[in-house]
Amino acid sequence: MPWIKVIDESEAKGELKEIYEKVRKQRGKLSNIMKVHSLNPPAMKTHLDLYITLMFGESGLTREECELIATVVSAVNGCEYCIDHHGEALNYYWKDKPRVQQLIQDFHKIILPEKTRKMLEYVVKLTKTPSAVNQDDIKILRQYGFSDEDILSINLITSYFNLVNRIASGLGVEFTPDEVRGYKY
Repeated sequence: MPWIKVIDESEAKGELKEIYEKVRKQRGKLSNIMKVHSLNPPAMKTHLDLYITLMFGESGLTREECELIATVVSAVNGCEYCIDHHGEALNYYWKDKPRVQQLIQDFHKIILPEKTRKMLEYVVKLTKTPSAVNQDDIKILRQYGFSDEDILSINLITSYFNLVNRIASGLGVEFTPDEVRGYKY
């Protein structure tokens, strides 16, 4: 249970009930990170819309790359909730749980394309020391073939997961093995 009141699906009415139904339709089930917004349905709707746009919308990034970013940001931040959720989603693409676990421990220790490695180095820098990011970091991403649109997506997904990690960790959002599985990837 999170550290604040959460309105259960069975008790939801009006706008909250509609948003819960929208979440189920779009994601396949209702996650605890969405439920923790139940006292502020407009924030939940906005959160869901941003998540769907960044992770599933038009982008030069693959879904796998989006989940890589989510998993690495969450690992850097030590957010167990998001590590488990997005590690599970990444494993949907990799089908290699030991490799996902190695990525979570230290992405430098697994074989990745150099382009992917440069992307993740930027992600980690933006997460750990955002004020140290500079134009040279963007130039490196361009040199490895990322367009400005891709770079914006990388930045937005990184920033989004820094926000969500703080919501989950700051409100005690928990997960169970069942809650982590069964989403639409």
